[in-house]
Amino acid sequence: MKLRGSPFAWVSFAMIVGVMGTALISPLYALYKEAWQLQASDISLIYVVYMSGALCSLLFLGRLPDRAGFKAVMQAGLVLTLLGTFLSLIAWNMTSLIVGRFIVGVASSLMTTSATQGLAVLSRPGHVQRVAMVTGFLMALGFGLGPLVGGIMGQWGPYPLVTTYIPTLVLGGLGLYLLARLELPPAALPRQAGRLRLQDVLPKLTWPEPSASTAFVLTCMLPFLAFGVFGLYASMSPLFLDRLVPWHGPVVSGTAIAVILLASACVQVLVGNLPTQWCGLGGLLSLALSNALLMVNLWVGSAWLFVLGVACTAMGHGMSMLSGMSMVNRIATPSNRSGLLSTYLVIGYIGSMLPMLGMGWLADHWGMTVAVCSFCAMVIVLGLVVGGLFHRHPRMRSSVQ
Repeated sequence: MKLRGSPFAWVSFAMIVGVMGTALISPLYALYKEAWQLQASDISLIYVVYMSGALCSLLFLGRLPDRAGFKAVMQAGLVLTLLGTFLSLIAWNMTSLIVGRFIVGVASSLMTTSATQGLAVLSRPGHVQRVAMVTGFLMALGFGLGPLVGGIMGQWGPYPLVTTYIPTLVLGGLGLYLLARLELPPAALPRQAGRLRLQDVLPKLTWPEPSASTAFVLTCMLPFLAFGVFGLYASMSPLFLDRLVPWHGPVVSGTAIAVILLASACVQVLVGNLPTQWCGLGGLLSLALSNALLMVNLWVGSAWLFVLGVACTAMGHGMSMLSGMSMVNRIATPSNRSGLLSTYLVIGYIGSMLPMLGMGWLADHWGMTVAVCSFCAMVIVLGLVVGGLFHRHPRMRSSVQ
């Protein structure tokens, strides 16, 4: 039976439910820590393994939609999402949970790359900028719904380490059914035929010409810091959130993570016309300010400072990602664009992984306060230094190649 309605709408729904399960677990980390007697380094490891899955998928499977078609890759991503989510639901120890999270990480990159391509080919010609904006918002909506649902279920649901995953399983199954029934127009079918070749799955990382190296290094620091600060909220914040606000429970961290993602998408729309050098500077300064507020709030415990810090994080994340993508497009040439984008994203993923591993190790040996303050100090110093250099660099001030 053919589905009624626009294929664009059904693909959008499938993408939202597909990425919803990626950050679903974030508000539950404190519950896992208490239930399984985990250390802070164990929590950071679970998060890093998830990000490793996403990174491996980006590196080795990022070009699959070009070969197999976005629909087939989205279906594979949803199957992996359901598998990883089910393993997380029945997880009996840390190892089984890590396996499930790695699979979910692989699925998240497959879903984002394939759905982005799908929405682009299903849109009307001449609406490239609008489609990019809609895609970014829908993706943020899906990623944001995950921790919001996880926080609500973790706070008030029965057996939260089990029942929290049920909405994702139900909606993911529905999304898989809809994709199977979806009939695509001829223009949306894959154009490349033939068997998968080795070069289709090999990483494609490139570096710009020497004259653009400094500008590219400064550009890559934007996702490094933005991903890192978001990783702090997505992985470690449930372990120290009770020191920041008078409210407690998974719903607090889940709501904060969702607000950061959704507000970040809105910020990118609002500051879309801001010059790149000012956008990058504003993003890095906002990230530095958010971490300074976080450090102060460890001793003050003010709800208002927490809200202000979350707002600054969202603003910094949005402005940093917008200016970073703008600079990648400005530096890149037609021959190295995809490789530069991959390098840019890989550095961002590393920024969300290595600092979290360091935080977990510091928290185990010297306490969570030392770990958080060390991370915040790193972001403040790098944010101020890189922000100044980014703003002053001549490449950021002109679109001339």
